[in-house]
Amino acid sequence: MQFVKTYVLAVLFLLHIGTIAQTTTGKATISGHVKDSSGVEMPGVIVMLEGTSFGSATSETGHYSIHHIPTGSYVLVTSTIGYQTQKRSVHLDEHQHLTINIEMKADSAQEEIHIEGKTEAEEIKRSAYTVDVIDATKYANTSSDLNQVLNHTSGVRIRESGGVGSTFNFSLNGFTGKQVKFFIDGVPMDNFGSSFQLNNIPINLAERIEVYKGVVPIWLGADAMGGAINVVTSTKQRTYADVSYSYGSFNTHRTSLNAGYIAKSGFTVQFNAFQNYSDNNYWVNVRNASIPGGNYSDVRVRRFNDNYHNETGIFNIGVVGKKFADRLLFGITLGQNKADIQTGAQADAVYGDLWRRGNIIMPSIKYQKKNLFIKGLDLNVTGNYNFGKEQNIDTVNRRYNWKQEFTANSAAGAPGGERGRTLYKYSNNTSIVTTNIIYQLNVKHSIMLNNVFSSFNRKGSNALDENNEANKQPKITQKSIIALGYKYDYNTRWSTSVFLKEYIQVTTISRAQEASGGWGTTEYVRYKNVFKATGYGFATTYFIYKTLQAKLSYEKGLRLPDNEELFGDLIQLEGNANLKPEISNNINVGLSYNKVIQKNHFLLMEGYFIYRNLKDFIRPELNINQTYQVMKNQGSVKNTGINGEVRYSYKRKYNIGANLSYQNLINHVQYEENGTSSNKESIVYLDRIPNMPFLYGNADASVVFKKVGGQKNSLSIGYNLTYVHFYYLKWPSQGSKDNKFDIPMQLSHDINMVYTMRDGRYNIALECRNIGDANLYDNFRLPKPGRAFYIKVRYFISK
Repeated sequence: MQFVKTYVLAVLFLLHIGTIAQTTTGKATISGHVKDSSGVEMPGVIVMLEGTSFGSATSETGHYSIHHIPTGSYVLVTSTIGYQTQKRSVHLDEHQHLTINIEMKADSAQEEIHIEGKTEAEEIKRSAYTVDVIDATKYANTSSDLNQVLNHTSGVRIRESGGVGSTFNFSLNGFTGKQVKFFIDGVPMDNFGSSFQLNNIPINLAERIEVYKGVVPIWLGADAMGGAINVVTSTKQRTYADVSYSYGSFNTHRTSLNAGYIAKSGFTVQFNAFQNYSDNNYWVNVRNASIPGGNYSDVRVRRFNDNYHNETGIFNIGVVGKKFADRLLFGITLGQNKADIQTGAQADAVYGDLWRRGNIIMPSIKYQKKNLFIKGLDLNVTGNYNFGKEQNIDTVNRRYNWKQEFTANSAAGAPGGERGRTLYKYSNNTSIVTTNIIYQLNVKHSIMLNNVFSSFNRKGSNALDENNEANKQPKITQKSIIALGYKYDYNTRWSTSVFLKEYIQVTTISRAQEASGGWGTTEYVRYKNVFKATGYGFATTYFIYKTLQAKLSYEKGLRLPDNEELFGDLIQLEGNANLKPEISNNINVGLSYNKVIQKNHFLLMEGYFIYRNLKDFIRPELNINQTYQVMKNQGSVKNTGINGEVRYSYKRKYNIGANLSYQNLINHVQYEENGTSSNKESIVYLDRIPNMPFLYGNADASVVFKKVGGQKNSLSIGYNLTYVHFYYLKWPSQGSKDNKFDIPMQLSHDINMVYTMRDGRYNIALECRNIGDANLYDNFRLPKPGRAFYIKVRYFISK
């Protein structure tokens, strides 16, 4: 294919340049690691040869490397804000590779200046992209998963179908579902399966979470049109162990173990494991259909068929800090999950014996090398393949109501199920390979080439209906997104990035039609659909003042239909093979003010305006019998919105903050399609898109008390508020004024208390969520858990 040829030629060209440069300028090299006095790696430290232009800045793992140094004697100078400058005399012979590890000592005279230094998270926020960076380590002592932490972020709204382990819908500034892409360490999570998702990954796995709103940097790749979530795990070269356990309401248990070992030789082993279990038997206020009769009445009952558990382990082994690789890791991810299914897309559909299970078996490889062949040429390659399987089990011939009463669901003696008798077991055989090449020409100019290639092939069979031809039909996709970018850093105040993307998707499906043999017989005809398109955009930032930053970005973005949208997830989502890709013109404009006032006061204010003009917007609707969701194209949708955040801190002890988001998604399909004509104006023209929150926000406050019960102990008390304005479940123009379906206004309050001992080695946390036991709903008015209590204990050690 042409895009493959272009990509391979570009890679070979860059590597060829590197080979030539290496053979013509290869001289001496100095490399090593920079750590502080406690052994923690230090990023962003300047390492220079005094009086020359030869130098480097340490990476996020504290590694530095200086290449092509002429023979001679030098003074190696290492410096950064808040630490004493280190100097060391060195002598280099030709082709010598010298390893020098450096320990930095804190400079007490610069202690206050060091506090104001930029962390890696702050540097990311200074980029041209609209991005929030969440320090996940601040939540390490809570019982939250990644979803619960993200749900307090400006512009984010996560809607779940129930409690622990339930399916969820992610919304970010008006983009929802698969329009927002998820990554772990830059690797797309598209093929991770049901055993490894944001709503079952403990927060302890992450070091930080990057929330990109709108335009996404091309090094993340993929067809992220509405933003991206990148979960960054720790890459610090250290030996550590992090163990935690939490217990809470509804018989909820969560366990997490993260450990790593690194030898002086660079050999490293990493292990992560976590487990979640919950009965999810919380109280709900629902409509109950009597059996027999089917008459509805309002009742308050406990959920009864909603048990969930999952267990996952991630193992990596490899080397770091070698000449041939900064990081080379071979890994395997193993996991399983089992989930009862309590409801359909709406709470009126109740199930008592329906359940699903799945597993993940995913080998992986990660390779990173900075200064490959020549200084400034960096290569990052990752790959994985998921051999996991999923299965839905529906074999009980019953129809339930919320009081756990039941009756036969089909004629006497006939086999049946609650929703559709099945033991369908299938594998979504999926692979993803990402390649990222960056070439830093000099301090102002850099270019980047990125490719994400993925393949999907669903194969399955139903033991109760082995001859069903529909289950044997191909469900195959191949997708490739190639991106080329250029970044120009004019100075420390102004930076601009531009990019070009090529989108390619090949989908193979079969459609049933009447066989040529005669009426009443069916045959399947295979179709292959090839889609190609081009996108482009830019992102620029300018510091008006040192504390005031302006950002502007634009993108013509595309989002290719996801595999589950095309073929269904066989749980809550029905497939729609006729989906068309979404196309959107997106604009983001923002201002950010970040000020340290008289050393003790910290103030952050941010505000962003968004505009989206979407064609073939993909959104969820109910299917014909209203038990499944199905994704449909909405011809034309426009969205204007704003979101803002204010945060204040005094002496890092008292903290308060709030954010608010407003999004106005309007239907711009003016005429209804009627056969071949489209001349009747739609009754929902200029209506707000239903079943999507349009006004929501969060607030939080915390106080930290030092030296409580010990010199190295501390106590923190925190409060969170979540607000969601009421919104319509169906089109606002449909139905009478007094008989509209809506999701009422929701307001919930959480409190937490965390006590840490010996600088965080021993920790205990108490939490109460939804203190007021408010009625909370998501998706098609599915009830969420009420008041819940949790306790968590955690042990952490590092050296």
